Amino acid sequence: AGAKEDVFNVLDLAEYTKNRPWWRKIFAPGSGSSAEKYNVATQLVIGGVTGWCTGFIFQKVGKLAATAVGGGFFLLQIANHTGYIKVDWKLVERDVNKAKQQLKFHSSGNKMSPEVKSKVDEVIIFMKKNVILTGGFAGGFLLGMAS
Repeated sequence: AGAKEDVFNVLDLAEYTKNRPWWRKIFAPGSGSSAEKYNVATQLVIGGVTGWCTGFIFQKVGKLAATAVGGGFFLLQIANHTGYIKVDWKLVERDVNKAKQQLKFHSSGNKMSPEVKSKVDEVIIFMKKNVILTGGFAGGFLLGMAS
């Protein structure tokens, strides 16, 4: 007479998955972001435009830096050849070998500092939360580098 019946809620998975974006199914249940208030096309355009601008600027700055380094090396060679400066190549070789040894020592540990690891984790979380925006940025960046 005093038996209590258990009440169960039924979850229809077919209906549940229809209302969830595909990237949440892949990455994480809580992978939403503030960018989700925009539709997919808007996110792609925003990511693509910012990526293209970044890639274009990156390309121009890279060319400028390569020109400066190459031009500086060229001028040093001319100055050395004409006798304006004298380069101690043995000293240069010794310093380069010392730098190589230090690089090998630091890279052999393969351990990231906690600060770098936390920043990498933040970037990964952002990319997971903003998959469409990140994809648009990547595509735009590549187009910007190519133009």
